[in-house]
Amino acid sequence: MSEGLATGREEGEEDEAEVVSVRMRDEGNTAVMNSAVSITVFILLTTAIAIMTGVGAEVDVCASCHANATCEDKTDGTGGKVCNCMYGFVGNGRTHCQDKDECQLGRICGDHSTCHNTHGSYYCTCVSGYTPTNHKAVFIPNDGTYCHDVDECEVENICGEGGVCMNKEGDFSCTCQIGYTVQKGFEPFQPLRDKAYCEMVDCGAPPVVQHAVQLSPSNTHYGSTVQFGCADGFVWRNGVNTTVCGPDGRWSGPSLHCEAVNCSEPRLFPHSHHLWSGSSQLGSVVHYVCHVGFYNAGTQSTSVCSALGRWSAIDFRCREIQCGIPLPLPHSVVLWDGHSKIGSRVLYACETGYHSVGEGDISVCNSSGHWTKTHVTCEEIQCGEPSMLPHSGRIWNGNVRFNSTVIYYCMEGYYPAVGKNKSVCSENGSWTKPTLLCREIECGVPPSFPHAVMLWTGLSKIGTEVRHKCDDGFYNAGTEDMSVCNSRGMWSLPRFACQEVDCGTPPPLAHTLLSWDGSSTLGSVARYECEAGYHSRSTQCVSVCSSDNQWSTVHLHCQAYCGPTPLLAHSQVLWENSTVVVHRCIKGYYSRTGSDMSVCDTTGRWQVATLRCREVRFGVRGLAMFNQRCLQWNTEAEHSGAREQYRVSFIGERLFDHSFSDSQRKLFSSAALHPVVCLNLQPATNYTITVTAQSTGDTATVTANTSIPVPSTPEVRYSEVDAHLPMLRLRRAPSTLDPICAYQVIVLPVEGMLVFDCGLSLLTRSSEQGGCRGEYVAAQLELRGLGTDVNFTLGNRQLYGQFYNAPLESGKDYYIILRTVCHWKQMRKQSCVIWAKALGASYASEMSALVTFGSIGVVGVLCIMGYCCSWFWKALIP
Repeated sequence: MSEGLATGREEGEEDEAEVVSVRMRDEGNTAVMNSAVSITVFILLTTAIAIMTGVGAEVDVCASCHANATCEDKTDGTGGKVCNCMYGFVGNGRTHCQDKDECQLGRICGDHSTCHNTHGSYYCTCVSGYTPTNHKAVFIPNDGTYCHDVDECEVENICGEGGVCMNKEGDFSCTCQIGYTVQKGFEPFQPLRDKAYCEMVDCGAPPVVQHAVQLSPSNTHYGSTVQFGCADGFVWRNGVNTTVCGPDGRWSGPSLHCEAVNCSEPRLFPHSHHLWSGSSQLGSVVHYVCHVGFYNAGTQSTSVCSALGRWSAIDFRCREIQCGIPLPLPHSVVLWDGHSKIGSRVLYACETGYHSVGEGDISVCNSSGHWTKTHVTCEEIQCGEPSMLPHSGRIWNGNVRFNSTVIYYCMEGYYPAVGKNKSVCSENGSWTKPTLLCREIECGVPPSFPHAVMLWTGLSKIGTEVRHKCDDGFYNAGTEDMSVCNSRGMWSLPRFACQEVDCGTPPPLAHTLLSWDGSSTLGSVARYECEAGYHSRSTQCVSVCSSDNQWSTVHLHCQAYCGPTPLLAHSQVLWENSTVVVHRCIKGYYSRTGSDMSVCDTTGRWQVATLRCREVRFGVRGLAMFNQRCLQWNTEAEHSGAREQYRVSFIGERLFDHSFSDSQRKLFSSAALHPVVCLNLQPATNYTITVTAQSTGDTATVTANTSIPVPSTPEVRYSEVDAHLPMLRLRRAPSTLDPICAYQVIVLPVEGMLVFDCGLSLLTRSSEQGGCRGEYVAAQLELRGLGTDVNFTLGNRQLYGQFYNAPLESGKDYYIILRTVCHWKQMRKQSCVIWAKALGASYASEMSALVTFGSIGVVGVLCIMGYCCSWFWKALIP
C-alpha cells in the first residue's frame, strides 16, 4: 500500500510539472490551462479513493492459524494467504491440527527395525544384531537409512585366543584354528551364550636323545621346535637334530647320531718339533717349539683337540733370527761388515769435535734378535753450567758452546741495584763473571678490617701472608681472608667483610614438626619432633646456630610404623602418607595389569602393590624426506598400541641472506610403526632436520633443500602511453626472497603476430642487439633495494645493472612487459605481466584523426541546435 501511494505521488508531480510547462508555452490560452488542471485533480482524487478502499477491505488470515500450523502464500495464483498444518500433523490448519501416528503406516521403518511415534514426528531403531547405515542410534528412513547386519567378527579377539569368527545374518559363531582344541563344548560355538573356548595343544616334555643335550628352550605348545646338539666329547655325524610339536599333541622324533671325538695325529711345522703325549681325544694338547737359531713369528704355539674332531688351527711360524741394521749413536760413525746373524759385531767411534764418555763401544747380535746396548756416548766439549747469583734468576737456552750467552734478572721481591747482568761462554771453556746485585722489596704494615683481628708475624717481605679473622658472633661474608705482600711492594686486598652471624630459618626435616622462637643469632636453638604416624629411635632433636652461619645437623630420622616406602622396579611414587603409597610407571614404561597401591596393614607390614612396569622401546631408523616437506621413518618398535612422543627440530639458513634463520621445534605423538609428519618449511632454504624419540633419546638427522616458488607479479595498471619517456608505475610487497629476485623491463615491438615466451633467456642489452623479433631487456631492477612504490621512466638513457635503457624508436608501437625472475642454485622461476603499450607515430595519427572528426561533430551539433531553436521560437510566436 505504501508503494502505491508513493507511485501516485510521483505521477501527480509529473502532471503538475506538465501543467506548468503548458502555462509557460501559452499564457494566453486560458481554456487549455483550466482543462489540464481539472484532469490532474481528477486523477489524484481517483487514486486516493482506490487506495483507501483497498485498505479497509484487507483481512488478516495468518492471525487465525492453529498453533501447530504455518501461514503460507497460496499456490493457485489467486494471491493471499492460507493456513497449513505442520509436518507430522493433519487438519484444516485453522481450527484443528492433530498428531499423525506414522508407525501405523505399515513397515515404515523397513526390515529389522522398530518404529517409535513422537508428538508431531517419529523415529526408528534397529533390533539386536543390526545397526543403522547412518551410524547413529536412531534414524528416519526418508534419507535412505536402513538396518543392516552387524559384523561381530570385526570386534578384535571376540572368539578368544585361537578362535576363528564366522559372521551370520544377525548373529555369529566361532571355531578353533589348527593347533587349538575346543574345551567345555563343541564346534561351532557362540562365546556370548556358551561356555566353550579354544585352548592351545600341549605336547608335554620333549624326547631324550642318547649322547645329546637340548639347546633351545623347552616350549611344549603346538608348533614349538626343540633343537638338540651332541654332548661334550661327541660329534654330530648324521640325522635330524630338531623335533616339532604337532597338532595331534605328539613330538616328531629327532634322528641325530653322536659319535665320540678322535683328532688323530697332529701336523708338523718346518724348523720345529712338538711335545705330545700321544692322545688324540677331546681336550688333548700339542706344544710346538722352534729349533735353535729360529723364533716363532706367529702368536700361538699350542694346538688342542676340539669337539669337531680336528686339532685347532694355530698361528705358528719358525723364522731365522736376524738383528737387522744396528742402532745409530748420536755424533758417531759405525764400523760394520753388514752381517746381522747371531754373533755379528759393530764398533762405534765418535765424530771430530766430540769425545767418548763411558765404556763398551762394541755391540753384538744376541740370540734374542737384538743388538746389545753400548754404554758409551759422544759429547761435545762445553763450558758447563753457568753459576747462579744471589736472589736472581737466569735466561738461558741450555747451550754451553763457545759464545753462548746467559742473562741474569732479579727474582720476585728483589730489584737490581748495581752491576752487569750478562755472562758469555769463553774459548777457554769457562763463563765470564757477572756483577749484578739484587736487593729485597718491603711492603710495610698490612691493612686492617672492622670487627676482625689479623694474624701476622711482623714480616713485610714479598710473599709474606697475613690472615684476617672475624670476632666472635661475626662471620666472613666474603670469599677470602688472606693478604699477601706482592712484587709491587703492596699488600693485596682480600674479599673480606665481617657480618653478624644469622643462620636464617632452620632447615625442614621430612615428617617432622619444628618448635622455634624465630631467633637466628649465634647460640639460637630449634627443636624437632616427629609427626603423627612416625617415630624415631634417635634422641638428638636440637639444632643450634653456630659461628659458621649454619644450623648444626640434627640426626633425627622419622619413619612410618610400617618402615620405608616400598619400591617397585621402573616405577615412582605418585602420592603417599604414613599408611598409603600410590605408584606409577616412570617415563618409557607402561603397565596393563596389577594394583598401583601399597597399604600399611594393622600388623605393621606393607601390602605391596602388584604393579609391573614394562619398557616401551622406540627408535628412529631410516629417516627420509618426500614432497620437500614431509618426513617418514621406521620406529623398529615392538609395542601394543603404545604412543611415543617425538621432538622434531629443524634449522633453516640461506647463503644469500645471512640475517635469515628459520628455527622451529615441533612435538607430536604417534603409535604408528612408520610415523609421518609434514612441516611448514620456507622456500629456497637449506634445512637440517633432527627427529628424537623422547622415551629412548634415539636421534636421526636429515638435510634438505626447498625449491623456490613461481614469483608473484607486482600490482600494475595496464595503460597506453606516449613512447617519448613514458613514466610507468608499480606497487609491490617486500619478500624474504628479494635478495635472489629482480625485475626485468622487456621491450617488444608490435609487428605482425606476437608470441612471447616468459621463460625465454633474454641476454641482449640494447635495441641494436635485440632478438629475432627485436625484443630486448631495457633494465634490470634488483628487488633487495626497491621500496613499496616504484616509478620507472622508459628510455632515459641510464644503465640498470648490465642493461642500457635506450630511447624507443619513433614511429613504432611497443609492448612493455615486466618479468619477475628468481635464481637460486640451479633453479630459476619467473612470471610475466604486460605493463603498458607505448604508442609512436600511430598515436599521433589517431589523435589528429580524433581532433578532425571531433571538429566535424561539433559543427554538426551546432547546426542541429540552431534549427531546433528556430522551430521552437516559431512555435511560441505564431
